[in-house]
Amino acid sequence: MAEKTNSKAAERHLEVEVKLAVDEHTGVPDLTQLPGVASMLGTEQHDLSAIYYDTADLRLTREKITLRRRTGGADDGWHMKLPTAGGRKELRVPIEDPAKVPEELLNEVRAIVRNEPLEPIAQVDNRRVESKLAAEQGEAIAEFCDDHVTAWSLLPGGERTSWREWEVELAEAIAGTEDGDDLIRQATSFLIASGARKSSSPSKLATALGETVQTAPLPPHLQSQGLDEDSPAAAVVDALRAQRDEIVAWEPRVRADEWDSVHQLRVATREMRSLLETFEGILEGDQLEELERELKQTAAVLGEARDAEVVEERFAELLDTDESGLIDDTARAHVEQDMRKDYEAAHAEIVEMLNSDRFMDMLDDIDHLLANPPVAASDDDSESDEGGTESKVSEKESRAIMLEHLEKAYKKVIKRDKKVDEFYHDTDLPLHEREEYVHDVRKAVKKLRYATAAAQSAGIKTGRLSKAAKAMQEVLGDFQDAVTSRDRILRLSGEARERGEDTFSYGILYQRELARGDAALAGYDEAMRNLKKAFKKVKS
Repeated sequence: MAEKTNSKAAERHLEVEVKLAVDEHTGVPDLTQLPGVASMLGTEQHDLSAIYYDTADLRLTREKITLRRRTGGADDGWHMKLPTAGGRKELRVPIEDPAKVPEELLNEVRAIVRNEPLEPIAQVDNRRVESKLAAEQGEAIAEFCDDHVTAWSLLPGGERTSWREWEVELAEAIAGTEDGDDLIRQATSFLIASGARKSSSPSKLATALGETVQTAPLPPHLQSQGLDEDSPAAAVVDALRAQRDEIVAWEPRVRADEWDSVHQLRVATREMRSLLETFEGILEGDQLEELERELKQTAAVLGEARDAEVVEERFAELLDTDESGLIDDTARAHVEQDMRKDYEAAHAEIVEMLNSDRFMDMLDDIDHLLANPPVAASDDDSESDEGGTESKVSEKESRAIMLEHLEKAYKKVIKRDKKVDEFYHDTDLPLHEREEYVHDVRKAVKKLRYATAAAQSAGIKTGRLSKAAKAMQEVLGDFQDAVTSRDRILRLSGEARERGEDTFSYGILYQRELARGDAALAGYDEAMRNLKKAFKKVKS
């Protein structure tokens, strides 16, 4: 059954199917010979016509996403298909305005298409003979389609194409199951034995477009930068591109409020900003500073929801594991509910940010940077320019440059660690001031870990260092989560006091988080020793 969360949401389906090419005069075999297929529930003929949409540089097509407006058949409407594990996710929205792509679908790909107009790129007409296949109990388990297709590419040089294909699509009841996978495999073998063959094209759209795809320009982030592949700049750009792809991939999942999506999008934005800061001097220019500011602002908006999410989870654990029996019902209700309200408000602000021109401009700036990396001129190459042209860099030189930047990031960790050693146990200082020194180490360790990926691209073996930095991050992350939770408990306590409520329960929770923070820091010294050892291995 299709999932439909509300009247404004698109219907969501998991599509699992196989398409096979077949000659015009090949007869359809007896499909009840398929294992698991006991009968045919009926056969219908439909005349379908679909207009496919994309940007001028085919951003959706290149991401294996299709968007079409189809008429005819039982499911006419706007359809979007997105790749997912085990098949494709299909979203459907009724046609209200045939000239306007529905917002429900646009939101799924806004980070990809941005403000670029979506235009017709192909028309696919299909005379479909559709048969439903049933199991022994009589329930439909799949659909067999005998398609006679005529298509036109609307790109420059496009032509009319005609072909025939067979398609078997699983019913949603078994899509994504072992039984469904078995049926698809058996159907594929059976239909090939009956005269079909594996198609050389993944979809009707791909067949319709054919070679005309080559006439479309590349999106900015896929354009060649002309960098020496062994250069430090190429390593940094590759690392930045990986984070760009993470941002684009997580953005629709944040909109849908999927689990852990806010955290992952925040990590990607922070990692990109950290890479720009850590490898300053390999890439340079005013545009980097502006992009860093925008990434920082984006991470800050995401951080409000992420902190509320983390605290809500910690509060639930605190309440579930409470053995004192002293948490009163009023305090328990606020602890359970108030952070959810905070999260929902913060998530609404995130969606507003994602819809803003400012966020779209930031994504465009990232793509422009990848297409035209502002490579810093070396001492012997004053011709380096925004287009990414640079002198040939040897692998040895590249390794030395990247190691220098990696060492700078490591030295920041050591410098901040010394302050922790000097000040954290000084009880004459306010607690939050002492904890801020620990938080500074956490931020430096993050930057060091993020830098290891780019350094590895330059031939530096950073696997052990990355693992040690991750372990250190986990220690410091657990500690910081306890600090954040304590801050929220203090706020809840203050609000309870203003309402005239007993605040004793909040004191119990605060003390437990204080103890949990101390327990997290028990692993600090060992994690720091391992980090130092790992960096020495990189240097050797």
